[in-house]
Amino acid sequence: MTEVLFIGLSLSSILLLIALGLAITYGAMGVINMAHGDMVMIGAYVTVMTQIWLDLNFLFAIPIAFVLTALIGLVIERLVVRRLYGRLLDTLLATWGISILLQQAIRLEFGLSFFGIKIEGLGPGLQNVSVPSMLQGTVSFAGADLNAYRVFIIGVTIILAFLTWVTLYRTSFGVKVRAIIRNPQMASACGIDVKRTNALTFALGSGLAGVAGVMMSGFKTVFPDMGNTLVVDGFMVVVTGGIGSMFGTIMSSGLLGEINAMVALFSNDIIARAVVFAVVIAVIILRPNGLFSFKGR
Repeated sequence: MTEVLFIGLSLSSILLLIALGLAITYGAMGVINMAHGDMVMIGAYVTVMTQIWLDLNFLFAIPIAFVLTALIGLVIERLVVRRLYGRLLDTLLATWGISILLQQAIRLEFGLSFFGIKIEGLGPGLQNVSVPSMLQGTVSFAGADLNAYRVFIIGVTIILAFLTWVTLYRTSFGVKVRAIIRNPQMASACGIDVKRTNALTFALGSGLAGVAGVMMSGFKTVFPDMGNTLVVDGFMVVVTGGIGSMFGTIMSSGLLGEINAMVALFSNDIIARAVVFAVVIAVIILRPNGLFSFKGR
């Protein structure tokens, strides 16, 4: 049972990393970013490319992925999302289009495949990442042998969740973000640069998704379409916990991750995913604002 709970906790950690960025961007900006899952995909490919082209340890990919995906997120916000505020469906379609473009860019190796140029690590094929030897094997805890890499994922998630909490609740930037979440018009009237804050918020959310991609690359095959289902998982966590509530995002990711692990233990992964969807639907019906929300969807 300890192993099952541990697996559920590691799944919850990945869900939390993906959902944290969605929680703050959706909560502050009201933007449904369908390209968020592709930031995870890019983070995974950064890990692949870091090992192939830079010959650097897996751990170096974490800051590189965060910076790169944050910059991509900033560009997307400046060029596309900023022009569509208040137009929810238009934003959804635009970011969906960006998602397709990003996937095709990886699949076609940024168009170079048309000229017969091959970039190792990219393309439509599957890629694998080697985990450092110190993260391989098992760690003994409470009489159970736990996967060392999953322990590492949980540790990284705890650190990033804490840093995100500090950013949102102990810095002036966080005060601005929370003010925008509550009332963007009033925040603007009080002198807050809403556009600049939204851009940095979008970049932060994208950067966190990039780190999630690095974590996922260690135990999942990397391919261009891997972000398609992840964005759905992230939104499930956000709507279950409540928009704009970091505590709700943390609790709902833990709840859904453990439900998935427990049901999978007694049945299979397909039924486990169906049960998770059923729980999310029940929460939406019974508590439309989410479990820990102060703002309606």
